[in-house]
Amino acid sequence: MEAVGLQPGETVASYGRTIYPGIDDPHRRRVVELRERRTFAERLADTRRASILPEGRAQHVVERFPPTRGLPGSRVGPLYHGEGRQELLSMLYLAVTVESPGLVPEVGDLAWIAEMGEETALDMACAELDRQARSLLERDPADLWPLLERSLRSSRNGADWRLRQIATRLAPLAQTMWAPGEGADGEPYVDEPPFNGVRQILDAVLMIADDGHAPGTRVRVLASSHEGRVATIVEAVWGAPAPPVAYHVQIDGSATTLTVRTDELIVLAGQESLPR
Repeated sequence: MEAVGLQPGETVASYGRTIYPGIDDPHRRRVVELRERRTFAERLADTRRASILPEGRAQHVVERFPPTRGLPGSRVGPLYHGEGRQELLSMLYLAVTVESPGLVPEVGDLAWIAEMGEETALDMACAELDRQARSLLERDPADLWPLLERSLRSSRNGADWRLRQIATRLAPLAQTMWAPGEGADGEPYVDEPPFNGVRQILDAVLMIADDGHAPGTRVRVLASSHEGRVATIVEAVWGAPAPPVAYHVQIDGSATTLTVRTDELIVLAGQESLPR
């Protein structure tokens, strides 16, 4: 460890876990701290909702990771942000249900786990579902959007009445999300759906099952071309079912984003600022 110049409290990014990085955001900190102080009855109500796929879990996960921003001066913009995060995540979960039903936990199993009132137990049970939803976001939007539309159409026409209802609710939202608007110059434009925000939310929740460091974590780069520079993790790079193999990081004071292996990053001290 001396060879990489670790300071007290620092770790190589190949090890450890950071779920709620110490970003200087009092509002986000307050929201997460309030969740930590829930009564057992409140936690139980929340896990019961979170066990209902796809919409209940989507709402639950989005609420756990509220929007924030990078540190002032870092030039890192919004994190975990974007209008329609819950709806997009619901669509991704629905697409997994249609395309890869074997990755979706059994309803009875989730209901039983929910009675423990422990959201991390549900995270473990839903890890494959979350991972597959995250992998869909690696696709080009031009390929992803038709897949989401197909899963909505298939669910609306399917035999499962509950999925029919969910798809009927989500379909108009999907059209609104992808429909072109008209700018001040009269030219059509499309607001990009909140792909980045949902990626970051799924990255963070997957760290619970697999370890790793959530977007927003502050790091120092060891890679030779940027050695010693401080940066912010903005996205994880996932390989096989295991911790991330690399991270996309944004160098402080620059718009440059690099892909850096985990063993070429040092997690700065004091990152996990809230209870796990």
